[in-house]
Order: sequence, then C-alpha cells, then structure tokens
Amino acid sequence: MEKGNQSFVTEFILAGLSNNPTTEIILFVLFLVIYLCALTGNLLIVTVIQVDSRLHTPMYFFLSNLSFVDITYTSIIVPKMLELFLSPRKVISFVGCMTQVYIYLFLGETECLLLAAMAYDRYVAICNPLHYMIIMNKTACLKLAGIAWMCGFVISLIDIYITVRLPFCGPNYIDHFFCEIPVVLKLACADISLNEVIMVAGASLLLIVPLILVLISYFRIITAILKMHSVEGRRKTFSTCASHLVVVTIFYGTAMVLYMKPRSEHTTSDKAVSVFYTIITPMLNPLIYSLRNKDVKQAIGKTLEIKTAL
Repeated sequence: MEKGNQSFVTEFILAGLSNNPTTEIILFVLFLVIYLCALTGNLLIVTVIQVDSRLHTPMYFFLSNLSFVDITYTSIIVPKMLELFLSPRKVISFVGCMTQVYIYLFLGETECLLLAAMAYDRYVAICNPLHYMIIMNKTACLKLAGIAWMCGFVISLIDIYITVRLPFCGPNYIDHFFCEIPVVLKLACADISLNEVIMVAGASLLLIVPLILVLISYFRIITAILKMHSVEGRRKTFSTCASHLVVVTIFYGTAMVLYMKPRSEHTTSDKAVSVFYTIITPMLNPLIYSLRNKDVKQAIGKTLEIKTAL
C-alpha cells in the first residue's frame, strides 16, 4: 500500500522457530500435542468447576477465569504458528498481526491481575477464615474479576492504539514466531520512545504492582501458617496455596524476563522464553492445579465417570 511517495507494509514475514523442513515437521507435531493438551486440560478445569457444586467457591471461580484466559491466550498464537510450520509463505497480514498483538496483551494483562486476585482470596481464606464468605462474597468476586478483565481491555487498547498509528514502511521481517509487540515496534519507521515509555509504565503497573500485592499476601499467609501449632495443619494450609504459588512464579518470572529489561537487550533467545510463557505455561497450569488439589482431582474423576457411564 502506498501513501504519497511512501509505501506501507500490508503483511509481515514471521521467522518462526526453524527454517529446516524436517525440524518444522517435528515442531509441528510437538506443538500440536502441547496445544491439544492445553485445550483439553483447561476445558476440563472449566467444565468440572461448572458441573461440580462443591467447586462453586471464590477460589475455583477465579481458577475457571484463569483457565478461560489460557484457552484463548494459546489459541491466538498456536494455530497460526502451526500453519506457518507447513506453509512455504510464512506471512501474517498487518491486520492479523495487530489483532494478535491486542488479544495477546489483553489476555496477558488480565492474567496478571487474576493471579493477584487469587492471592488475595487465599490470604482472606487463611488469615481471616471466619469472615471469608462475607468478604469474598459473589459480588466481591465478580468485581475483582471484572476489574481484571476491564483493566486488561483498556490498557491493551491504549497499547495497540499507539502502535497502529505508527508508520510501518520499511522492513517487514519479524524475527519471532508470533507478533510480539517489542519485536514489532522495532520495524516502525518512526520514533518509538513514547511507545516504549508506555510499555514500561504498563509493565510496571500490571507486573510489579500485582506482584507486590501477591508477595504481601503470601508474606501474611506464611506468617499465619508459622503460628499454627499443628504440623498437619501447617501442611494442609500451605498445600492449598502451593499450586497458585507455582503458577505465579512461572508466569511473573517469564513475563518479567521478557518485558522488564531494556529493549536493546532483546535477542533471539527470547523466543525460547516466549514459547514457555505463551504455550508451555497454559498447558502446565491445569496440571499443576489438578495434581496438587484433591478437590479438583475428585471432581475430574467424578465428571469422567459420568461421561463414561453415558
């Protein structure tokens, strides 16, 4: 597309993960299996939480939101990546790329806040158990989830708005397997200082602030656990938080590696971190929650028994 004497990009070329045809076939099979596992695991979590009345609690309400985010999150990236493994033309349209950027940011930012809400839920459950159902009532849960979704929607809208207004008139080669915003911004034919400032501010707001809230919640949780006299009580109480703590560590750790370092330090090795962050983590989350949670395992077993009987 041309405007005046300047041409503008209508599509981008994605580098992908490999240029070797044999390796691409192997990667296609591998990531197809991982994607199907992620979809199956997260859909199973959402289903059992809806079906089993014992799981109609604030903790599992947030978990079902998290699983829904993971389903959509991985679906905006992996199908296109699988297509590129088998296609000789590894391209994505400008509109498709910007759509991928927006939904990716929206869901990633929402997940940051959902994890913080889940930490607060565990804090109230352990440190204020007598008033738990009063504090974490249905309205409060809906408000916390609504804030997470709304903040993700609005902040990512700002990010994509200032990105699509940039002129992309030169190189269109994205050295990545999807349209990750730091890599896309490097291709703009304009000063991206404002974009970088807004990205750092957004990352600070949606990574650092929620992480601080999570750390404060777990500091108080651990303090409360250490005050318990019963060793068995300590073990059971901590086990209710262990799954969430593992997911928080994986998610925030990889996200901060990608988004909190200077733009000049972004390298091709970041693709490996992105694979873990965007594809592996959504597959691991349902495994972590189901393997370490007796209620979820029992609900899954019950649901599978019902389906088998039918």
